[in-house]
Amino acid sequence: MGSWRIHGSSPDALAETSGLSREGVRAALTQLGTAGRVGYDIAEAAFFHRELPYDALRAIKDNPRLAAARSLVDIGAVNRTGNLCTVRVGSYSYQVRFDGDRASCACRWWAEYGGGRGPCTHILAAALDRAAHPRENRTI
Repeated sequence: MGSWRIHGSSPDALAETSGLSREGVRAALTQLGTAGRVGYDIAEAAFFHRELPYDALRAIKDNPRLAAARSLVDIGAVNRTGNLCTVRVGSYSYQVRFDGDRASCACRWWAEYGGGRGPCTHILAAALDRAAHPRENRTI
């Protein structure tokens, strides 16, 4: 499999050149990065293709937040109106707000870490839902 490098391309620039939505490109880069198939070289400001020496599906099994987010999307727990999402987990509901490149959540994880340890399950679920349905509002 060949490798590629896209110099100086932001997710916005990739969206523009590919004709995909910005949310879709960001979600795809997140998925590919989590699976070890794409990286970002800070020194060169470039995304690059990579293959890691392990099973790509292992990343999902080893990332409990991503696995939980996929489950939430699969059961239809994401309610979206514009840039605001409500993610229902059991008897609790969490508000996720998207503002351009940024997302925030009303959960304890986000309050404690603020994204410093990666996105919470609710932001991941909302981002996956937005990537799967970029132009439609979804209500539960």
